[in-house]
Amino acid sequence: QVQLGESGGGLVQPGGSLSLSCAANGDIDRMYVVGWHRQAPGRQREWVATSSTGGDSHYEDSVKGRFTVSRDNFKNTVYLEMSSLKPEDTAVYYCKMVLVSGGTYWGQGTQVTVSS
Repeated sequence: QVQLGESGGGLVQPGGSLSLSCAANGDIDRMYVVGWHRQAPGRQREWVATSSTGGDSHYEDSVKGRFTVSRDNFKNTVYLEMSSLKPEDTAVYYCKMVLVSGGTYWGQGTQVTVSS
């Protein structure tokens, strides 16, 4: 059993920054692909960023240059650094982790609200 625990969400003013983290606990072999998705009220969950095991990172166009995804393979933790936040970034953010063994896991979600 693998569980992902997220932290770091909150309320921030437009233009501000937030850092999210997602730590995996349980029967973990090795992280393969990790990343973040988000779901705004009334909208479907959408992909935000991905970090592959080779170190490549990919971002949804609206967050390029503002968000940075990173990973600590020893701590089984994935991070999302967000800057220059906009009201349209308001959403529940979910981490997603695919293990080398093939299992796919989601975090419980953390609320990010960008508002003045």
